[in-house]
Amino acid sequence: MKDPVITITGITYDRESIEQWLLRAKNFTCNCPVTQQPLPRDSDLTPNHTLRRLIQAWCTENASLGVDRIPTPKPCIDKFYFLKLLKELENRNPKSKMVALTELELLSAKNERNRKYMVEAGVPKAMLLFILKCFKDNCVNGLEEALSVLFFVRVPPPEAKAFLKQNDEIIKALVWVLGCEFKTQFSVKSHAVLVLKTIIEAASSVSLERLEPKFFETIVGVLKQGSGAWVTQQGINAALHVLLNACPWGRNRLMMVESGAIYALIELELESPEKRTTELIMGILFHLCSCADGRAEFLSHKGGVAVVTKRILRVSATVDDRAVLILSLISKFSATNSVVHEMLDVGVVAKLSMLLQVECATYLKDKAREILRSHSDEWRKYPCIDKTLLTRYIN
Repeated sequence: MKDPVITITGITYDRESIEQWLLRAKNFTCNCPVTQQPLPRDSDLTPNHTLRRLIQAWCTENASLGVDRIPTPKPCIDKFYFLKLLKELENRNPKSKMVALTELELLSAKNERNRKYMVEAGVPKAMLLFILKCFKDNCVNGLEEALSVLFFVRVPPPEAKAFLKQNDEIIKALVWVLGCEFKTQFSVKSHAVLVLKTIIEAASSVSLERLEPKFFETIVGVLKQGSGAWVTQQGINAALHVLLNACPWGRNRLMMVESGAIYALIELELESPEKRTTELIMGILFHLCSCADGRAEFLSHKGGVAVVTKRILRVSATVDDRAVLILSLISKFSATNSVVHEMLDVGVVAKLSMLLQVECATYLKDKAREILRSHSDEWRKYPCIDKTLLTRYIN
């Protein structure tokens, strides 16, 4: 043990170990590992000074054997320490502000205990207010640290919702951050997108209906950069979540199409991303293909139909669902002769026939049959098609 503490059950543990045990508890209360008595997550841990001094003495006695003496633990940081740091942010001295922000960043990255006290002290709201002020003052000093704090200390959804009601410009502020230049682009931009995702998820219908073209152009710009030197994979997924949350409104879908979202999504999917990324991409493409402009953009990309077809039966049931529905929309509303031929060339007929042979949702099989039935007369003309097989599945 390096920092022995006594729980309310009377058992002594190492502070870091028992804190991790408490944090992993699914409910507010877990059990003491030794006594199995209830142990609340927010229960006090009392330093066992006697045991700590005995351990230090033992370390000193065995120094010749290579044992290092454990240092005396520093007093635990509490909620009031963070309130003091937040007070420093109100200081007009720029240097004092930066010292406080740097300290908050370091402490937020250190451990979960600090992050818990930071939430209680109102640090997430203070960081959002700081970002908003930077936006209004057109100043980037301290933004990197503030966004880093919010990366470790996530804004609780109720707080995000309440903040947005009083400060609706926070969305514009975060979009502005994504357009700024920083020395460490990789972390700042990723953190900004993650914060934006939290805010958008808490946004009301009214806020989402007021989104502007600049918003979608910026988010699509994140996708066009792709994961790598500009933004993390986590940041890419956050950007996709943002678009998906905005999809239910027709006005937003049109702005996404106009901002080049479909091309960016297909290009991103062609890079064979991870499962969750593919699920998000297919979800957005389904919404965008529900409008005529979206389908036209989708079909203008030579890899659109092909990549959607290829993902069926290869990723997840969620992807199968979205992919088949995308093909159904194309088949029903945009099936020109050239499109029907393209569907055959990229394997739509073969893939849908395979789908009908495996276990999947009944409505998906019905959609697959509907697509095959709609264009069977045209597809039968091609010698590469097994007419007997096609007849079996559409009847």
